[in-house]
Amino acid sequence: MKPVLRLLLLAAAVAGALLLGVRMGAVPLSVREVVAGIRGLGDPTTVAIVRRLRLPRALLAALVGGSLAASGATFQALLRNPLAEPYILGVSGGAAVGAVGAIVLVGAPASGAVVALSAFAGAILAILLVFRVAASVGKALDTRVLLLAGVVVGAFFNACILLALTFADTESFRSAMFWMMGSFSGATWRGIGTMAGAMVPAILLLFALARPLNLFAVGEETAAFLGVRTERAKLLAYGTASLLTAAAVAVSGVIGFVGLVVPHVVRMLWGGDHRFLLPASVLLGATFAVLADTLARTAAAPTELPIGVVTAFVGVPFFIYLLRRRTA
Repeated sequence: MKPVLRLLLLAAAVAGALLLGVRMGAVPLSVREVVAGIRGLGDPTTVAIVRRLRLPRALLAALVGGSLAASGATFQALLRNPLAEPYILGVSGGAAVGAVGAIVLVGAPASGAVVALSAFAGAILAILLVFRVAASVGKALDTRVLLLAGVVVGAFFNACILLALTFADTESFRSAMFWMMGSFSGATWRGIGTMAGAMVPAILLLFALARPLNLFAVGEETAAFLGVRTERAKLLAYGTASLLTAAAVAVSGVIGFVGLVVPHVVRMLWGGDHRFLLPASVLLGATFAVLADTLARTAAAPTELPIGVVTAFVGVPFFIYLLRRRTA
């Protein structure tokens, strides 16, 4: 199958997942009701459910899932490490410090704009610290130094989180833990617009770096020999992927597994050319996140499961199956 047809198939899967995400819930809806609700027609309750609750949530899940998958694919190429994922440079720790600080110290609601802005600021701080540490060791962005800096910065922020939670009251503690488990329940159209505004240029820039990423996966010396300005390309790729991850964490909390495994699934099925890997990872990550969120809302209704639990429980067996099938 040609790459274009594969991408069209994955795009159709995203559309199907979005439709399912809007239909499923405490009040199941038909396709006709969903279409009418999107157009603002029909029963006012149905319109409110579709336009204010389920559609924004499904769209935000798609944007976040696609962003995390693209960031994971980028970090795996840059670090030449199959275990690399979007949070490897301490972004999640920094975001969690910002969010927990806003919840515990200010008393802000976990799904509010204050927490999202604080989480984004914390993520940016983590990125700056990691790059500052790497720059202090040498002018070149050594992948080993970046990994170590990410681990150290992440450990420091985790200690800050535990310190803040130690002095939190019961309600603040629950809100902070809820945020750190990840959720799309606070989705708003403004948040979707912000996330899309960050995602689209970031994905386009990463796609423009597809050739350097292909060469980095082989080795930096090979990339430099073939004319790639390695330090500039690495800085652009690291910075773009980190900012994309920061935006995703700010609007949804920390959602694991998507950025680690989705790029590997694409590689197993269709190869590692980043000209295809990046857009395919975005589409597959979006589909996976929407389906996982739908399952989180409906599996134990009226209780909502943490999205990170669902992504792990569903994704791990599937990934193990693909891994065994490949090595058999």
